[in-house]
Amino acid sequence: MESVLKMLQSFGLSPVESEVYIYLAKAGSSKARDVGRDLNIAKQQLYPVLNSLREKGLVVSKPECAVLFSALAFEELLNIFMKIGAEKVKAIEETREELINNWKNVTKQNKS
Repeated sequence: MESVLKMLQSFGLSPVESEVYIYLAKAGSSKARDVGRDLNIAKQQLYPVLNSLREKGLVVSKPECAVLFSALAFEELLNIFMKIGAEKVKAIEETREELINNWKNVTKQNKS
């Protein structure tokens, strides 16, 4: 479990976001109050976390008698993170020469 938490955090999730995602992935659809109670997270902290996870596409909500939250399947989460990582690598590759030239100019100015 610790390795999954660290992996989620390495992809930019906060510790609380990581815990909430794992809870929902294990428990399935859950009411926010149950998530908060089981993880001992105050409602004022929980809703921003759930909204952040929803905005990132890692959690979905289903308005029914109460709002239910569900986690994206772990395999899909990994696919999202892999795609983001590949896009970052591509962006660096595309601007590599420009970045190197900019760096050389910066270091030349510092020597002058």
